[in-house]
Amino acid sequence: MKDKTRALTFSAMLLAIGQVLPFITGQIPQIGKMLCPMHFPVLLCGFICGWQYGALIGFICPLLRSVLFGMPVMYPSAIGMAFELMTYGLISGLISKKIGTDAIWKIYTSLISAMLCGRIVWGLAQIALLGIQGNSFTFSAFLAGGFVNAVPGIILQLIFIPLLVRVYMQRIEKRSKLN
Repeated sequence: MKDKTRALTFSAMLLAIGQVLPFITGQIPQIGKMLCPMHFPVLLCGFICGWQYGALIGFICPLLRSVLFGMPVMYPSAIGMAFELMTYGLISGLISKKIGTDAIWKIYTSLISAMLCGRIVWGLAQIALLGIQGNSFTFSAFLAGGFVNAVPGIILQLIFIPLLVRVYMQRIEKRSKLN
């Protein structure tokens, strides 16, 4: 019960951070696409709270932000992001549960896997969503939107997510030794 309550509380906090963090980009979509501010709390949620919470928070985060603040635009951006971020939370949680987070290479394995899978799911979602309108989503648009334009955010994720996960895990280990 205590762990479930902690995971639920931490997930809610990360959802709130996911709503607020994009304000750092000043609501400028181009900067937001480059820095990927909603990705950070979702990836952390998968690592820290588990795949179930990570997937749920990932799916809800962009949809709720679209409803509350109008950014990202619901269709197709927020819907495509919902599937992308759901995948981030799911994969980061599943792989880190399977291999652990006791070594930095394990955190990077989970993180990079989640980032790649999430971007693939985003691309597939864009194909489906734009296809409904009769538009196409090209491979060059996938590369630009999923990788090239997101390089600053990718670099920040590769730096800060492992650092934050390690700090959190060390605090949990220290707390369990005290009890």
